[in-house]
Amino acid sequence: MVTLRDAHQQFIGHLKGRSRASATILAYGKDIEQLVSYLVEQGKQNAQDIILEDLNAFMAKLSKEGYTAKSISRKTNSTKTFFKFLKTSNLIENDPAGALEHPKFENKPPRILSKLEYRALRDAARGDLRIFAIIELLLQTGIRIGELAQLSVDDLDLSSDSPTLHVPEGEGSNARDIPLNKPAVEAVQKYLEVRPKTPNDRSSSLTKALFVTKTGRPLLVRNIRTAIDRYFKLAGIKDAKVNDLRHTWVAHHLEAGTSLTLISKLAGHKRVSTTERYLQFIQNRSTDSKVKLEEL
Repeated sequence: MVTLRDAHQQFIGHLKGRSRASATILAYGKDIEQLVSYLVEQGKQNAQDIILEDLNAFMAKLSKEGYTAKSISRKTNSTKTFFKFLKTSNLIENDPAGALEHPKFENKPPRILSKLEYRALRDAARGDLRIFAIIELLLQTGIRIGELAQLSVDDLDLSSDSPTLHVPEGEGSNARDIPLNKPAVEAVQKYLEVRPKTPNDRSSSLTKALFVTKTGRPLLVRNIRTAIDRYFKLAGIKDAKVNDLRHTWVAHHLEAGTSLTLISKLAGHKRVSTTERYLQFIQNRSTDSKVKLEEL
């Protein structure tokens, strides 16, 4: 019979063994740690003793404490994944989370920047070559911030007549090659001219990262998000987040008449239906199926 705390540690080991992203492991770990602490406080020590009512009581407690429906839904997903792992590993006989329901909530429509807004963002960051290159890549390729943080110098092909960016396969995303237009190429080239290098640049895996700190270490997602949020404020753009640059890329290409299938492929969407959802949020979209990878 496995205790909840031991089960928690085995679950974390399982995630690490599957090479899940560190951010994902951290998020699952905190969610399950919170759940286990609650259950132990209720006198439940063993994973086998947990029933659906215990889990519903935990979710109800979160709601009373002011957690949003979206946050509770995420913790519900973590809980389901945790107990599914225990059942699959034969650590428990029955899965109490199988019938656990997600709270209902409405997803807000994506924030799509106007031409005036993304031009203002560019102008605000133009003096910072590193962040300007980051913003330009996000706007011109639609890649996720997590994908951008994982890019290496070797993922760039700027020397050919058709410059491209290779996005390696990652958790929840497909590997793909994205064509780079002139603004993206120029922004990256200017950044590379000032990109910090160390004496061991060629041999150090740290400095293989495309975007690095002043000491040559990879720039983390939280650093990128904080920097871009600062430029949103400087540009006077309200209620915008980094991921809205990706939304903007998708929406503007749909409006330009770019093939839905092509957009889905370049965005790394696993299903075309994910791309189709943007159609309800755009106006004056073209029915022309001709590929138009025009500059934003």
